[in-house]
Amino acid sequence: MNRPLPFGPGRSGGSGHGDLAAVMQKVAQGDTHAFSVLYDGIAPMVFGIVVKVVRDRAQSEEVAQEVMIDLWRRAARYRPDAGSVPAWAATIAHRRAVDRVRSAQAASDREQAQAAREHTTAFDEVVEQVETRLESEQVRRCLRGLTELQRQAVTLAYYRGLTYREVAETLRTPLPTIKTRMRDGLIRLRDCMGVTT
Repeated sequence: MNRPLPFGPGRSGGSGHGDLAAVMQKVAQGDTHAFSVLYDGIAPMVFGIVVKVVRDRAQSEEVAQEVMIDLWRRAARYRPDAGSVPAWAATIAHRRAVDRVRSAQAASDREQAQAAREHTTAFDEVVEQVETRLESEQVRRCLRGLTELQRQAVTLAYYRGLTYREVAETLRTPLPTIKTRMRDGLIRLRDCMGVTT
């Protein structure tokens, strides 16, 4: 089943679409000879689709191989009334190729972001620490301006991650009361912090 892809010049599938539908039925039953026929019939087309999207030959061969394995595994899902085998294979190939490009782009973005973080200067880090400390002190000061119930509810919800219902159960207070106190408390916090909406 794990055959090298026939990507040489002049290779093209000799089986007609109807023949391939019959071949696919046999593949679905685990017939490895039928899979060889299918492989020879559509692997060049699959590779052609993938390489147009991925553009790197080595990666394209890898993705095309994955597509062919995918076709072996998913053969039982093929429905002739939904389209031809080549059309089905082309859809899978295109999807896989796009996924590979997106994955490669995401990896590149992560590497660039990491490099940018590593190049942050010590000065920027100190400024950020000072700003964070000042904000924390302001939050603490503003929290002291709330009622006891508001402060407890806000602390449980935002610093411990409890839901309104969990906050109500923890404080043994009716849920509507908690929702009202939280809303009022958050408005007072916002005003105290000078946050504009």
